[in-house]
Amino acid sequence: MSDFDFLKGQMITGGLSRRGLMSGAAALGIATTASGLLVPASALAAETPVKGGTLRIGLSGGSTTDSIELGSYNDSVMIATGHALFNGLVEWSQAGKPVPALAASFEPKNGATEWIFSLRKDVKFSNGKLFDADDALYSLNLHRGESKSGGSGAMKSIKDIKKIDANQIQITLDAADADFPYNLTDYHILMVPNGFKDWANPIGTGAFTLEKFEPGVRIALKGTGSYWKKDRGYLDRVEITVINDATARLNALISGQVDAINRVDGKTVALIEKTGKFDVVRAAGGYHVVMAMTVDAAPYNNNDLRLAMKYAMDREQILKSLFNGYGKIGNDHPIPESDPYFNTQLAVTKHDPDKAKFHFKKAGLTDPKILLQTSEAAFNGATDMATLLQASVGKAGIKMDVKKEAADGFWSNVWLKGPFVGSYWGGRAAATQMLAIAYKAGANWNETHWNDAKFEKLLADSRSETDEAKRKTYIWAMQEMLSTQGGALIPA
Repeated sequence: MSDFDFLKGQMITGGLSRRGLMSGAAALGIATTASGLLVPASALAAETPVKGGTLRIGLSGGSTTDSIELGSYNDSVMIATGHALFNGLVEWSQAGKPVPALAASFEPKNGATEWIFSLRKDVKFSNGKLFDADDALYSLNLHRGESKSGGSGAMKSIKDIKKIDANQIQITLDAADADFPYNLTDYHILMVPNGFKDWANPIGTGAFTLEKFEPGVRIALKGTGSYWKKDRGYLDRVEITVINDATARLNALISGQVDAINRVDGKTVALIEKTGKFDVVRAAGGYHVVMAMTVDAAPYNNNDLRLAMKYAMDREQILKSLFNGYGKIGNDHPIPESDPYFNTQLAVTKHDPDKAKFHFKKAGLTDPKILLQTSEAAFNGATDMATLLQASVGKAGIKMDVKKEAADGFWSNVWLKGPFVGSYWGGRAAATQMLAIAYKAGANWNETHWNDAKFEKLLADSRSETDEAKRKTYIWAMQEMLSTQGGALIPA
């Protein structure tokens, strides 16, 4: 789910330089400790790329349930792999803005209700076929209609897609959306040949082809040697080893088994930096941890219970204990301080056991049977966060149980299935995109089952509004609604 994981994948697979990763990450804004990328200092010393060589990466965020199928991606390993094998019509620039990729250009028409995408004419798939409009239409439609793709939420606003000619398509939206190109940077929405279905033998336009795929274990990628982005894709090979345990991941780097790792534990950052042997890539912003309650299932359909949980949660303790202070206090909505539409006037729900007791009593629930399912697959310290919440709500007289789930299969078997589950989000560059993908009614990844008519209208109005002042009031109002009524506990 993380756009910073996407940026890391772009660096890994030749899509970004080190400087590009740093500036792009800063533009997106991702929390340090959960998404930190750690590499030997010598590995990033040179800005001028050299062709050849093998990059060995130890990544958290892999599972035996992983698949090459685009719509299934939900964590770091497959996000990086997907961007090694495939390209999208649009990609992030180093400034964190959407720019043309396989689309040579894009422009809005009719008040941003229509978008014209002119496609590159010189790009070939790994099987030698030239990329064209038929491929674009087929690839986009993989995430539309009844699709279960994780990218379907980004495509729900599309009314129609049609081919204008061999190298141009038109996308018509059900309402004006000035931010629509952001949707196509979704890491699921990548291009494959028209009619392609053989995911065991992927065909893409990326810098690499698949050499070996052992889900949850390792992935080997081989450079094509003729990537269409002439200033990218320098490596001969990339070897990804799945290492979900934070200690094992760090030990693999220190012992020289891998050249880079992700998700550095915040408790070890200072010690690692003091050695002078490694660079820690960090950026502040949109990454946030979540404990998601489904608002349409008992007992979480009672807003007084949700408020009791929010007041009982000790946000300062979680930020300090789990993330070593690397981050900001969260306020139960997904928009970070780095976003221009962050609501600066919304008061933070502070730790207040008395208010928690008041709302719990008002909820009138004698035995609500609260169970939080969580796993280290979500982020380093996810189970510790659950334990801290358990202790905090206990002080307010609320009994809560914690169930630690296995990392393997967590995203497929637990997330979006349990009524109270730990997770994380990497944020999105556009506030409207983040709100739509995680909180819009009917969105595939709406983990709290949030569904509110007023919110839906505010979201629609904010996406079509070009007046910045008006747009700001809509986005601020949505943040307030989620903070005071929503089902997401976002402590940091």
